[in-house]
Amino acid sequence: MLDVRRMQVLGAVVASGSITAAAGHLGYTPSAVSQQIAVLEKEAGIVLLERFGRGVRPTAAGRLLTEHAAVIGRQVAEAETALADLRAGRTGRVVVRYFATAGADLVAPALARFRTEHPGVRVDLRIADGTPDEEADLTLLVRPRGAGPKTSGDGLRLVPLAEDPYRAVLPRGHRLADRRGAVDLADLAAEPWVGSERPGPCLDAVLDACAAAGFSPDIAVECEEYAAAQGFVAAGLGISLIPLMGLGSRHPSVVVRKIRGPEPVRSIHAAVRESSLALPAVRDLLTALQEVRAGGVTSCGPSR
Repeated sequence: MLDVRRMQVLGAVVASGSITAAAGHLGYTPSAVSQQIAVLEKEAGIVLLERFGRGVRPTAAGRLLTEHAAVIGRQVAEAETALADLRAGRTGRVVVRYFATAGADLVAPALARFRTEHPGVRVDLRIADGTPDEEADLTLLVRPRGAGPKTSGDGLRLVPLAEDPYRAVLPRGHRLADRRGAVDLADLAAEPWVGSERPGPCLDAVLDACAAAGFSPDIAVECEEYAAAQGFVAAGLGISLIPLMGLGSRHPSVVVRKIRGPEPVRSIHAAVRESSLALPAVRDLLTALQEVRAGGVTSCGPSR
């Protein structure tokens, strides 16, 4: 295999026209340059230089390798520039996965901030199921409130971003609809419920709160869409608990009330690849997500 550095030495000899001049330019001794050329000729299996007057000139093979060395040199320089731009956060690609209700309140405003600082960075944004994506630099997911640890065994750092409290969604005319202030969760124990969550940490947050209030909800209608759940509530089929970030568009025939005793809360985290945290663009996007204040979501503070 041809050695790229020796090819660059050959290029310096051809450009200067002599081994001595090339040695002075490269900071080598003439004998060291001659040895490099000799080894390169052995690797190439053909003579690369021939004497010409008081100097040397390339053979046909020497000209060929010199041309390729120039191309390789330019490519290496371009690679170094591209790498410097990537390290500085001027270019590159950040792969982000998020769940639907985090889009409008959290992801969109964070990306608006991020693009002003990193206009040359492409963001590959796709909706996902809320579990870490092996191709993603950053995945938004829901974890139990107060869950740890901050790292996992698969090279991820788990960074808390926001706590999203649940609200009671009641049909207009409900006995608690006109109550001012928060609704006690236990007051909803005897109600038929419209389930708004699929099995997972979001549903767990609701069920754990209900258990703490001393009951298990009677799920009369199963539903996994927040908008549809509001429709079922408006039709009088039950009450529902929906996270605040899922209430961006409210049905005109429902009322929304805070909950207490206890208040169910889902905790939103960013699962960030440890290797990706070396990139300024990923770190700055994480910072933008942490700083967002939208839709009543309360930030959990900066990461460590």
